[in-house]
Amino acid sequence: MSHHFFEGTVYHKRYTPKVHEFTYPFYLLDIDLGSLSTLKNRLFSLEGFNLFSFRGKDHFGQSKEFMENVETLLQKFGLRPSENMHFVTLPRIANFVFNPISILILFDENTPTHLFAEVHNYNGGRVVYPVRLETKDGKSYQGEAAKDMYVSPFLGTSGAYRFTFRYEEGNMSLKVDLYEEGKKKLTAAFRGKARPFKSMTVAKLFARHSFLTFWVVTRTLWQTFRLWRKGLTWYSPSASDQIRRY
Repeated sequence: MSHHFFEGTVYHKRYTPKVHEFTYPFYLLDIDLGSLSTLKNRLFSLEGFNLFSFRGKDHFGQSKEFMENVETLLQKFGLRPSENMHFVTLPRIANFVFNPISILILFDENTPTHLFAEVHNYNGGRVVYPVRLETKDGKSYQGEAAKDMYVSPFLGTSGAYRFTFRYEEGNMSLKVDLYEEGKKKLTAAFRGKARPFKSMTVAKLFARHSFLTFWVVTRTLWQTFRLWRKGLTWYSPSASDQIRRY
């Protein structure tokens, strides 16, 4: 079975107009879409309720069938499903879900060629960034996409994201740098080590990171308060930033 959890840390750093950084423990679920039907165990359910679970309607399209949503998404960008595709996300925890970012990765054999970053904000908005990946060393893969949605009260909607993805046996990292007018504004990064997809892993992750999605929200609110105290400019979302869209 080729599903995994990746357990590690998330790192955030703002560079301007005030330096602000923090790190906290985090984990993600790596789903092998070629074996989606096997994504279940005693503590993990596929399209059902459990300690951890995954539901297709949470991502991309309107269908309850996740692979239908994936195929519709790829068709929109002129692509077809590849034989090797992975989806990296945060699962539902006790049926509660919030995913700041999830990624769909298309591979040509074992080489990642495309990345689709599904980004949610706290205002009900969602957008998907299609990223064509390139590499210079065969280890790290990079691509860019223009920013198109409000995600923070202290960032506008202009700029460009640069994604750096690394996927090796036992390890995964994703770094997103935001640039405005050629200057680095923000870095957000996750780095984790693989954990087997087993009931015991689910139990250990729950014990170590209880109600992680709840803490994602509360930690974000706390960091927002700290940034507000530093006097950063406050931005508000537009109507298009409050709907689910591609």
